[in-house]
Amino acid sequence: MTYSDTIQQLNKRFPNGAPAGIDIEHVAQLKTQNTFETHLDIAKAMAKVMRADMARYDNDTSEFTQSLGCWSGFHAQQMMRAIKRQKGSLDKAYVYLSGWMVAGLRNRFGHLPDQSMHEKTSVVDLIQEIYTSLRQADEVDLNDLFAELKTTKNRAEVIAKIDNFESYVRPIIADIDAGFGNVHATYLLAKEMIKAGACCIQIENQVSDAKQCGHQDGKVTVPREDFVEKLRAVRMAFEELGVDDGVIVARTDSLGAGLTQKIPVSREAGDSAAEYTKWLETTPVSDLNNLSDGEIAIQLNGQLRKPVRLPNGLYKFQDNTGIDRVVEDCISSLNEGGADLLWIETATPNVAQIAEMVRRIREKAPHAKLTYNNSPSFNWTLNLRKQVREDWIAAGTISAGDYPDGTQLMSAAYDQDALGLEADRRLQSFQTDIAREAGVFHNLITLPTFHGTAKVMNDLSEGYFGEEKMLAYVKNIQREEIRTNVSAVKHQHEVGSNLGDDFKEMTGGDRALKAGGEHNTMNQFENAA
Repeated sequence: MTYSDTIQQLNKRFPNGAPAGIDIEHVAQLKTQNTFETHLDIAKAMAKVMRADMARYDNDTSEFTQSLGCWSGFHAQQMMRAIKRQKGSLDKAYVYLSGWMVAGLRNRFGHLPDQSMHEKTSVVDLIQEIYTSLRQADEVDLNDLFAELKTTKNRAEVIAKIDNFESYVRPIIADIDAGFGNVHATYLLAKEMIKAGACCIQIENQVSDAKQCGHQDGKVTVPREDFVEKLRAVRMAFEELGVDDGVIVARTDSLGAGLTQKIPVSREAGDSAAEYTKWLETTPVSDLNNLSDGEIAIQLNGQLRKPVRLPNGLYKFQDNTGIDRVVEDCISSLNEGGADLLWIETATPNVAQIAEMVRRIREKAPHAKLTYNNSPSFNWTLNLRKQVREDWIAAGTISAGDYPDGTQLMSAAYDQDALGLEADRRLQSFQTDIAREAGVFHNLITLPTFHGTAKVMNDLSEGYFGEEKMLAYVKNIQREEIRTNVSAVKHQHEVGSNLGDDFKEMTGGDRALKAGGEHNTMNQFENAA
């Protein structure tokens, strides 16, 4: 509803004026600035945005979407402000909520690894916080437009800006890890995440109580029937709450997971259990007397075999079967579990490897699309330079001895070398390439704000406590904020000081005690750029 429509509606409701002498235009302003009534409304609206974006990508792979992982509402708010300043629109920009960063940075138990050792509700709290921050950005910017409306001679032009204002609220892809428990626990947590605003939930096929970061060793997967049940639990949570377009991302860690906790029961040849069990590492059993106490044997392809079991009771998969298991996982998640997007956790950023897996998946699930983790766990510089070296050797462009094949390729000496420049060119086009060649609808970076915060604090601390002192802050932060129009340079305004002033004036008129007067030091930053 536009501001003008809201005014008309209020005039009909209060033909003799609003009670207590309240100005109808002030009420209309507050209604306009409150861009969503509830966070469940956000989930419903953003699910439609994602569905529309997915359809657009299906028609044109250059229309892929992107996000950065944010561990606070302020990070998400500043990301969206930066995108809007640069591009003029937030089209195809999302927020990623990383379970890793919740565990590492939003955890009452301390900074802990990505092993589901944080409170379940901390994920819900972060979704709530992110949307509170994005809605406040709406309030701040709309409030500025209403302030302009009070003084302008061209009211129609400013009202048009208000009516066409693009909200900072954007879809969140929210990480529920492995569901934090059994299938019912997954459903209950999914509901809370959706009520907090999540339109998209990402869930992985690891064992919940043995969960590891996707880029660590020791990962243990669950049978596909178990994972399908959790996908159903998330879908049922969306349906119960009326988020009909809710999006589910099914993540498989099988590429780097060599263990399983359970041997599922097969009911007929070729079912999900049989397809999962066939990859177990086993040894033949020629005589039942060969089995020791506590050992088990299973029938595989007409032969009695003993699964290899570790001292902790976990079973091993055969070596070099990860890609095959990934392909089968993904087909099952899409065709049996009703997932909308896939996430294949990889060890290195290799477009060709992912494209080949997607090609195989699409033989059975033609609609397959991916979310891909452009992870800081990858040494991007080293990986891409190695790939360029290998490609050039294969093409006969260089010989093997022209460049080192190890970590020496990280040297700054190669930054302006032909190999280093080609690797950087591939880095720049990586997301476009993987969207085109490997079915990646959504590109994200899981932990950029973790590393970005660490880098900023390192550089500022080195300078401020070193020789540069105050210059370190001014030169590297404040001066850059001013020159690049970062709105947070006016930090009082950024956190809503003007909102408070204007509301006081709405309720108290000239009695309002306001913070934004001539002695407010933020005035030093007016038109500073």
